[in-house]
Order: sequence, then C-alpha cells, then structure tokens
Amino acid sequence: MDSLRRSIGVWGLLCCLVASSLAAEPSEGKKAGATSKSSVLARGKFLVTLGGCHDCHTPKLMTEKGPALDTKRLLAGFPSSEKPPAIPAGVIGPKAWGGLFTNDLTGWAGPWGTSFGSNLTPDKDTGIGAWTEDTFINTLRTGKTPSGRPILPPMPWESIRQAGDKDLKAIFAYLQSLPPVRNVVPAPIPPK
Repeated sequence: MDSLRRSIGVWGLLCCLVASSLAAEPSEGKKAGATSKSSVLARGKFLVTLGGCHDCHTPKLMTEKGPALDTKRLLAGFPSSEKPPAIPAGVIGPKAWGGLFTNDLTGWAGPWGTSFGSNLTPDKDTGIGAWTEDTFINTLRTGKTPSGRPILPPMPWESIRQAGDKDLKAIFAYLQSLPPVRNVVPAPIPPK
C-alpha cells in the first residue's frame, strides 16, 4: 500500500511538473520564432489602448455622448489645422490652476509651457515613420526625443519606461502598422 501511494504521489508530482512547464511562458528565444506578427500587433494595440495613448495623441470629435476619437486621425497628434488657444494671464501659476487642455485633448498648458500630442503614425516626415525600433525604445527609456528635447507633460514616459523591451517593440510594431497621417505638430512653447 505504501509503494502504491508513493507511485501515485510520484506520478501526480510528475503530472504537475509537466502541466506547469507546458503552461509556463516559453523562453525568449522560442517566443521570437513562435510569435506571429498578428499577435505582436494585437499586443501592441492592446498596450496602446490600455496605456491611454489615444487620450492625448488622437484628436477628439465632440458628440452628444461626449468626446469620441477622430478615427481618421488616430494617433496623429495635435491637428496642424488648429491654432493653440491663448492662455489668459494669471490662470496658471503657483496659486492658480496647474494646467489647461484644448477641447480635443491634444494640447496642454502648465508650468512647463505648452505641449502638444506628437504624431505617432508612420508618416516619414511628420510622424515616427523614419524612426527605428531602437530610437523608439530609447526615446521612451530616456524621456528625450531623438533631437534631445525632453518629453513634456502630460506624457507619462517615466511609467512607460518600466515596460519590457518586448512590450515596447509590440507598441512600435502596432504604431508602424497604422495608416500614416501627414500632420505637422507644433513645437512646444516655453513658459512665460
């Protein structure tokens, strides 16, 4: 009876080990070959959505239910057809408001000055179409654009930099899969 219990216990333990190894995530080397392009793009789209990228980088259209994404300009940034509204004197300051935003939620003003959602589409001239995967990852890890300019609020790059390379690569792949939108986003305006 003891040997039967031991045999059942050993077999049960082996089954648990096999099941857990099958359920475990494969090693990085196996993942690269086994991961399909569509699953990488799906992961990137999920992370862009979960990360709230549309909140700041996609212009909104006002509807009866409130703001909705402008699907013709997904992740194209602050619209070049718009002019940033003037900021009334004394509205932003140490004993005043800390920030304002445009109605389409792609432009912000605060103690850092005025910043605009960047064009994240793969347009080679006005978006990130000329960027490499390494440029994209380095930008999010350092908080500096390729030209060396700091990324300004409200971009949460300090949180995004915590993502693993696999997730940042998936985000980049998804962004590169979007239709390019030609949209020149204005440069940030320093504080007065």
